Amino acid sequence: MKYKIVIIYGITLGLILSQEHPSEHPSEHPSQSTKNNISAENVAGALGNYVNTDAKLKGGYFLVIDDQTDSVLKLKLQKIHKDRLSGIGNDTYFACADFITGKGKVYDLDLFMTGKTPEDLLITEITVHKEDGESRYTWYEKRGAWKRKY
Repeated sequence: MKYKIVIIYGITLGLILSQEHPSEHPSEHPSQSTKNNISAENVAGALGNYVNTDAKLKGGYFLVIDDQTDSVLKLKLQKIHKDRLSGIGNDTYFACADFITGKGKVYDLDLFMTGKTPEDLLITEITVHKEDGESRYTWYEKRGAWKRKY
């Protein structure tokens, strides 16, 4: 089995795994306040705006390169998982959303954003976490850093 580890930088030791889906997504401790007054709603809004703006420029589809198949996925936003939006430290935020193809295949994408204010949030990384419900990787926390296990 092939393992690839990606370290998500600048994450504090106080982070814990999501209670509902352990090891699926990076998150912060629920009692910690979001820095710079960036709320989960701000993160969801930035994600929705980014996807909608990008899709308008590309024929109505959000295009993502699938690094596993080296193909372009033509997607439409289906659902933003608002219960999985979180600040993970160092002005970095995590979001998870479901997208669907024209043929009905569902992709769960993990997205990271950075920004000091809600207006400055920018998408910095997009990965395919699941394809039709099958995980391509899992998340785990080790010594304060979130890592992916492929």
